Amino acid sequence: MVTLVIGLFIFLGIHSLRIISDAGRRAAIRRIGEMRFKGAYSVLSLVGLLLLVWGYGWARAGQGVVYDPIAGARHLALLLVPVGFVLVAAAYAPTGHIKKAVRHPMVLGVALWALGHLLANGGTADVVLFGAFLVWAVLDYLNSLGRTAPVLAETPRATGDVAALAAGLVASAIFLGGLHAWLFGVSPLA
Repeated sequence: MVTLVIGLFIFLGIHSLRIISDAGRRAAIRRIGEMRFKGAYSVLSLVGLLLLVWGYGWARAGQGVVYDPIAGARHLALLLVPVGFVLVAAAYAPTGHIKKAVRHPMVLGVALWALGHLLANGGTADVVLFGAFLVWAVLDYLNSLGRTAPVLAETPRATGDVAALAAGLVASAIFLGGLHAWLFGVSPLA
């Protein structure tokens, strides 16, 4: 569990710079340069991600149970996670109505992904991993509402929504079709 927590601390910590101090983040970029900042950010993100994936695998093997998911919660997760995938795709698609309405679709998509997994899983490692991502996503989303969103000035195009829906639903189908079971040893449909 220690490796999982360290990975979460590094990964979510580096992704929380804007929450903690946006001015400090901007000052660091000015001091070391944008490319060096992005390089360090990427390396730390990758290290954190690898540690949390590795740590989660270890922690899952011997995890206890915090709670038993309520009946039907797994079915709700099967709805929330694909919506989360669509929102994450909307973050990278051209601006559509989804992106403009949500403002920060990546963070909201992560929140729905984490919530769906918390509804379907009650193990200790699950609660630590998905709970941390949910708390981070809620805090980041609330913090981001106080910042200006360039997307608000853009004219939404239907192509952005179509691209987000297609990419999110295809990714969901791939995960449900076997990728999730292959990567994590658990089928969401079982």
